[in-house]
Amino acid sequence: MKLNQYIDHTILKPTTLISDIEKLCAEAKEYGFAAVCVPPNFVKRAKVLTAGSSVKVATVIGFPFGYSAVEAKIAEIVLAIVDGADELDVVINISAIKNNDWQFLADEINHIMPIIRSKDKVIKIIIESGVLTDEEIIKCCDIYGLAGIDYLKTSTGYAEKGASVEAVKLFRKHLPDHIQIKASGGIRDYAFAKELVDAGATRLGCSAGVAIVKGQPAEGSGY
Repeated sequence: MKLNQYIDHTILKPTTLISDIEKLCAEAKEYGFAAVCVPPNFVKRAKVLTAGSSVKVATVIGFPFGYSAVEAKIAEIVLAIVDGADELDVVINISAIKNNDWQFLADEINHIMPIIRSKDKVIKIIIESGVLTDEEIIKCCDIYGLAGIDYLKTSTGYAEKGASVEAVKLFRKHLPDHIQIKASGGIRDYAFAKELVDAGATRLGCSAGVAIVKGQPAEGSGY
C-alpha cells in the first residue's frame, strides 16, 4: 500500500522554525504527500514553498485545546484563508463535550460551516477521541455528520492518547459514508499507519511521514 497520498505531513510544535517549514514542504513535494499541516503563522510561507505542486496547505484552529471562543475561531479561520490555507483542522470545545453541552457544539459548528463553504475550503473537525467515551464519540459523529464536515479527526496529538484503530472503526460505523476520517497522534510507523487506513482512515496526520513511507523507525515521539 502506498501511504504517501494519505499523509498530512505535520509540524505543530511551539518551537517550529522557518527552516523546519522549508524542510517539511520540500519533503511533502518529494514524497507526494497530500498536505502539509503547519502552525497558522507559517501558512503564507508554506503556500509559497508548495506552489506548483499538488500538496495542499492545512493549518489548525483553536489548537490544541479547543476552548477558545467561537468568535476567536472564526477570526483564525478567516485569517488562515486570507493567508492561503486550503484546509482547516478545527479543534472543537472538548470541555463542552464533557459537560454534555451539545447545543453549544451545534451552535459552534453552525457558525463555522458557512464561512468554510463560502470559500470552498476543506474542514476537518478534531474531537480528541482518546479522552472521550464511545457514547461521546458517537454523539460527535451525529452532530458533525449532520453538519456536513469533510473529515472527522481523532486527535490533536497533545492528549494522553492519540489515534487508535478502535476510534477509527467507531467513526466509520457512525458517520455518513461521504464524510472522511483523519487519524492523527502517535502514528510513528508503517504498520500502524496501514492499520488505520484499513480501518477507514483516508488521511493520516503525522510528523513521521518520511519514515513511515520508507518503512524506517521514526525518531522521537512527535505528533
